[in-house]
Amino acid sequence: MPASGEHAGAREVATLGGGCFWCIEAVFDSLRGVESVESGYSGGHLQNPTYEDICGGDTGHAEVIRVTFDPAVVTYRDILDIFFAIHDPTTLNAQGNDIGTQYRSVIFFHTPEQKAAAEATIRALTEAKAFSRPIVTEIAPAPQFYRAEQYHQEYFERNPHQPYCQYVVSPKVAKFRKQFAQRLKK
Repeated sequence: MPASGEHAGAREVATLGGGCFWCIEAVFDSLRGVESVESGYSGGHLQNPTYEDICGGDTGHAEVIRVTFDPAVVTYRDILDIFFAIHDPTTLNAQGNDIGTQYRSVIFFHTPEQKAAAEATIRALTEAKAFSRPIVTEIAPAPQFYRAEQYHQEYFERNPHQPYCQYVVSPKVAKFRKQFAQRLKK
């Protein structure tokens, strides 16, 4: 797969930030058509940031996931629909108790088609009044992706009884599984 995240054969890549990456990684890991999900950092000015750097809130990076998927099974628009269903895109630089620019809602697009799809999705959600407040999700070209430390990868799967996972991640995963049951991996 190209490091920049562009098309890799019949596969595509989506880079999304919607709060803590443990939450959104756990959801997309169970989506049919998704081949891999990596937690990481994008959108900041520091090269090779660490989790400690990100937590300081000064690097400009967002906690993101990089999703590699088969567009013949799940479309980019499907991924965006799920993304908007599992986080609050109306809170600036925050998701629940997670506050800071690293938790912002962001779509880093890899192609002009992804940018157009993101804009169309936000426009449709706005017109449908899907949220009671305006959507503040940032749409920007995909910058360098820095893979997070190994202990962040598959965090929810490996730590389901950790308190944050029980109280924050688990309800998001349950909501996804209920709302998108037909899209789950077997």
